[in-house]
Amino acid sequence: MFETIYSQIGGIVTVLVVAFAFLKGDEPERLASAAFVLVTGAVMLIPGPHGEGGARWAWMGLDFLLLAVFIGLAWHSRRTWLFWAAAFQSLIVTGHVLIVADLRPPGDAFAAVNNMSNYGLLVSIAVGAFWAWQERRASGRE
Repeated sequence: MFETIYSQIGGIVTVLVVAFAFLKGDEPERLASAAFVLVTGAVMLIPGPHGEGGARWAWMGLDFLLLAVFIGLAWHSRRTWLFWAAAFQSLIVTGHVLIVADLRPPGDAFAAVNNMSNYGLLVSIAVGAFWAWQERRASGRE
């Protein structure tokens, strides 16, 4: 999984953002980053299909679950970054739906959308944790 320098840098960025969210974020940031880490870890443990293409049902189920978590958090919280996170996650889910609908997006395009959306998710979580931290500092609670 971490064979290339790009995947290693992505893993380091993920760890740093999640640690920042756990240390400086409030409950929505912590829940969202915990869900992101759990789904990412579960996806790494599930083997992909052999050969070219094909639906990855377990991965799709986990991505739908993560989308539901972001939507649920956005529904119960007044944080705007959760809507951005849900939007990025919906791009990932849409890629899975396209494969299931047999519209056959190019594999490179599907991978690019997944990777960029995951980075968008990390940016959303980091921004949300930063805003929560700054709001606490401004109100004198930290």
